[in-house]
Amino acid sequence: MTRKKVKLAFIMNDSARKATFKKRKKGLMKKVNELSTLCGIDACAIIYSPYEAQPEVWPNNIGVQRVLAQFKRMPEMEQSKKMVNQESFIRQRITKANEHLKKQIKENREKEMTEVMYQCLTGKGSIANLILPDLNDLGGLVDQTIKDIGRRIESLKKATVTKGLVAPPPPLPPRPQVTVGGSGSNTTNDMMTRGLVMHTLEKRPMVDNMSAMGGMQRTQWFTDWMNNPSEQNLGLGPGYEMPQFVDNTNLVWPNHFFP
Repeated sequence: MTRKKVKLAFIMNDSARKATFKKRKKGLMKKVNELSTLCGIDACAIIYSPYEAQPEVWPNNIGVQRVLAQFKRMPEMEQSKKMVNQESFIRQRITKANEHLKKQIKENREKEMTEVMYQCLTGKGSIANLILPDLNDLGGLVDQTIKDIGRRIESLKKATVTKGLVAPPPPLPPRPQVTVGGSGSNTTNDMMTRGLVMHTLEKRPMVDNMSAMGGMQRTQWFTDWMNNPSEQNLGLGPGYEMPQFVDNTNLVWPNHFFP
């Protein structure tokens, strides 16, 4: 269970004030002893009270005199560097309270303008009734919000690129494959439709049994091929036909398959 926060104010009741003094004095002496023992530093405590004629010292008179002598050997600037009295302590507290008040006023103002901004975005509010200071504060808040959103977007983009979450570009469509020697007339029609022109063919014999032919057989085959090439197998696969040259005007060699 947490201890209840104590209000820092003068205790008006004499008996309660005296009891609090004894309890806090004992705790203070204990803390000084722990500080000196744990950290190995020279420390002393002198406490005057209206309830005792002599002040209470820690650890003893000799220890107090040694620490005071060491303190007096320090330069005056160092002696008064962190020294405060009741007036300076109160002034410090007032300064801190004013700073905290200014910070709280600023936060409340930002929350108020943020509420106005969201009401305007949702159509539940209007800036028609705002005065000039309110408009200036609202404009500054809107600019700051836009900058924050821009920075957030940039950070998300960098994080996405770093983690490799960017989707890869779509693959290119496959290149059309040309198959020489396809089946049927559909292969020839597809090749002609796509505008594919074959300039070179795989090097292979025009006839599979060409090497087995004799001289006369080769001459006869060549003559037949010249006269009617469409009926001869050129080794290009079934369904391949050589196109005719209809506008052949060669009188020496009037063949439709050759210009």
